[in-house]
Amino acid sequence: MSTDRTPTDQPAWRLLLGYVRPHRWALLAGAVLSLVTGTTGLLLPLVARELIDDLSHDRAITGALLLMSGLVVANAAVGALGSYVLRRTAESVVLGARRALSSYLLRLRITAVDRSEPGDLMARITSDTTLLREVTTDSLVGLGTGGLTLVATVVMMGLVDPVLLAVTLAVILGAGTILGVIVPRINRASRQAQDAVGVMGASLERILGALRTVKASGAEHREERTLHEAAEESWRQSVRAAKWSAAAGNTAGLAMQIAFITVLAVGGARVATGAVDVGTLVAFLLYVFYLMSPIQQVVGAITQYQTGAAALARIQEALRLPAEPAAEPAPLPAAGVGPAALAFEDVRFRYADDLPYVHHGVTFAVPAQGMTAFVGPSGAGKTTVFSLIERFYDPEAGTITLDGRDLVDWELPQLRSAIGYVEQDAPVLSGSLKDNLLLGNPDADDDAVTRVLKTTRLDGLVARLPSGLDTLVGHRGTRLSGGERQRVAIARALLRRPRLLLLDEATSQLDAVNEAALRDTVADVARTTTVLVVAHRLSTVTMADRIVVMDAGRVRAVGTHRELVAADPLYAELAATQFLATAG
Repeated sequence: MSTDRTPTDQPAWRLLLGYVRPHRWALLAGAVLSLVTGTTGLLLPLVARELIDDLSHDRAITGALLLMSGLVVANAAVGALGSYVLRRTAESVVLGARRALSSYLLRLRITAVDRSEPGDLMARITSDTTLLREVTTDSLVGLGTGGLTLVATVVMMGLVDPVLLAVTLAVILGAGTILGVIVPRINRASRQAQDAVGVMGASLERILGALRTVKASGAEHREERTLHEAAEESWRQSVRAAKWSAAAGNTAGLAMQIAFITVLAVGGARVATGAVDVGTLVAFLLYVFYLMSPIQQVVGAITQYQTGAAALARIQEALRLPAEPAAEPAPLPAAGVGPAALAFEDVRFRYADDLPYVHHGVTFAVPAQGMTAFVGPSGAGKTTVFSLIERFYDPEAGTITLDGRDLVDWELPQLRSAIGYVEQDAPVLSGSLKDNLLLGNPDADDDAVTRVLKTTRLDGLVARLPSGLDTLVGHRGTRLSGGERQRVAIARALLRRPRLLLLDEATSQLDAVNEAALRDTVADVARTTTVLVVAHRLSTVTMADRIVVMDAGRVRAVGTHRELVAADPLYAELAATQFLATAG
């Protein structure tokens, strides 16, 4: 039985460490290089003090100049290498997050997909994971290296002059109090900005997925307003986050300028009284300048962390959606493996707790081999039968068995490897015709493909296409007709050599000639496979070995066409009206 994964809520920093852990050594190397860069920078004020002392005592300054030049060059070279290592590591973190999230989304339960907006889920893979790049380098490493550099700088300043250090720290403490008020606002604004991006992605996916309908309805301007409103909301929240981030950055910068002016005034007074010499004051002022970089790095790390925390929260939300267990794909049934038997026993089901029941105790049995047709009014629950067999959903009560074994006891890959499923709208994926045919059985050989193409009468289409099987079918198969898409979907299912074939209105868009040919194909397949068909055409129903009549979520009757016409008034009415044109 599948288990729904529900990760416990964790603080953002712990989630971030989870993504970073596989790259910890590369991240450590980049951090060490950044610290080396900071260390070489810390030595510069001391060398400058020696240079001033040499000048004031008429000593040669060549050695001090060479040392300072060497430190500057080393600082630049090590800094560039450290920056590259950190950025490369950050990209690896993003890649890992995208792989993990995309793999998880592919295993989502259909119930979770029903409740989600695909565009918003796409935004979590694209936009939200991108923010991990900055939060890895600017926040995680920036906080570590910037913090250590800040501490080292403060220590050096204390060694140069403790009094001036106290003045500097007093100014910084005041700025820190202000930042404590600003930072939570950055977090809220960043989260709302990312949510708005998700809403915009969902709106765009909704429109592009039905663009023909939008155009045919003359609704471009109305949908354009919807998109623009979502984009404007994202802009407003992003500007709000930028406002608070700018306030945080400028607060840090203003604090350093005030500290510089204060140190200059106090230090000048101390030089005048002889408490310190000019070289010491210059060295301390250089440290004040140097202090600006690690402070801005730490402030930037904190503000960037707020943005990253919002993205991590959205990623974690996606990872809390119920998903099927991860499992290796099962091999397809070998040639000669017998057809499957199926049974429903008092099955009750609804799509959500706040929706009415679709099945109210559905019971029927399908023996191995042969064709069974499901008929009934719209909304009777026929398509839901197929969804339950595939375990896209699980029943609320009752049991469904395949070969006498409860579906919940089957491994999902093993269960689905035995089934071929042709959906009602026969979806075709973007890519080549061959890619679509081999979607369910990528190891199918050319002979098998050729046989299936002939069986589904696609061989003529392939011969007409400019690139044959390599022809691109367009987004959702837009370069194919509705009937061609249906035949592709049927061919794809047949290539899986299923023990149980589910056909949901699989011939609804075929012309009479192709429908008759495919009906004969289904009859041939039913001799070696169990075939279930949801059908509305009398020609398809009458050839079935048994017919299950459904109405309002219940099974009314089971029998042959002749038996049901005589025994069941609903079926007799359907046969006389809904199927009459086809029968005629």
